[in-house]
Amino acid sequence: MKFELTILGAGSAVPTLQRNSAAQVLHVLERYFLIDCAEATQHQLRRFRIPYNRINHIFISHLHGDHYFGLMGFLSSLSMQGRRGEMHLYADLRLQELIESQLKIMNTRLGYPLCFHPLSRNPEVILDDKVLTVTSFPLLHRYDAPVCGFLFREKERSRTIRKDMAAAWQVPVAFMQHLKAGADFVTPEGKVVPNRMLTVAPPPARSYAYMTDTLFRERFAEYVKGVDLLYHEATYGRELEAVAKENYHSTSEQAARMAVLAGAGKLLLGHFSARYSDPSCLLPEARAIFPETYVCTDGDVYDIPVQKRLGI
Repeated sequence: MKFELTILGAGSAVPTLQRNSAAQVLHVLERYFLIDCAEATQHQLRRFRIPYNRINHIFISHLHGDHYFGLMGFLSSLSMQGRRGEMHLYADLRLQELIESQLKIMNTRLGYPLCFHPLSRNPEVILDDKVLTVTSFPLLHRYDAPVCGFLFREKERSRTIRKDMAAAWQVPVAFMQHLKAGADFVTPEGKVVPNRMLTVAPPPARSYAYMTDTLFRERFAEYVKGVDLLYHEATYGRELEAVAKENYHSTSEQAARMAVLAGAGKLLLGHFSARYSDPSCLLPEARAIFPETYVCTDGDVYDIPVQKRLGI
């Protein structure tokens, strides 16, 4: 069952020949979620063979261009291709005004409903369905652009019934839902049959967190405690920590510290400054703190199994 992340852009404000700016797609059980949408994101979706017509939810972390300049073009292309189903957009309320203004100036409209969900400055569940929950939480970037991170958590699945054992103990059909929920079975004679004899536990639920464009603050780790895969911006290396602070960004070392505090399973570094032609130079200083650290490259696909968590 799929739970995987595709990196569409691992760069920051200025795209390079090697890296597009921020955008990702999370694939959860045949559902596709777009996270940020920098310039040329729709090109990246085609390049990496993402079925973009199946994207129904878009999450925009904040209103700096390297995180949303590709959105209007993507929405327009979907409309021209005949999309009719709803698109759900989660973002700063001002983005709704921007989109409506652009459509008005162009004297056009989208051919499908665009359902806008404004983000607040408080942690909140913004999507909750049968498959997963998505929680937004505040980070700390420049004051002209309030920024949110996102936590995607798969929901626990029901236990799987062992049909042979259920038949052997003559479990009534009406009791099967109780078995899936973890209940023991009591025979008419009063014998208790433990649930573990009659069912198989589901695989553990998985999780992914997206933290971009933020100053490092230890308290932010509480929002993503125990996450299996953590993406954290690492715009700069340790040698530019003062620049990172001035620009409200983080270093690779600070991203690694966040992973330790959160007890994450694996850390992905991204949102690299264009000054780094090869951001793998940031790996040693991060891995010295958190060994399970990796550098993102456009087109990378990360399967998200449940990892052995460190520090919890």
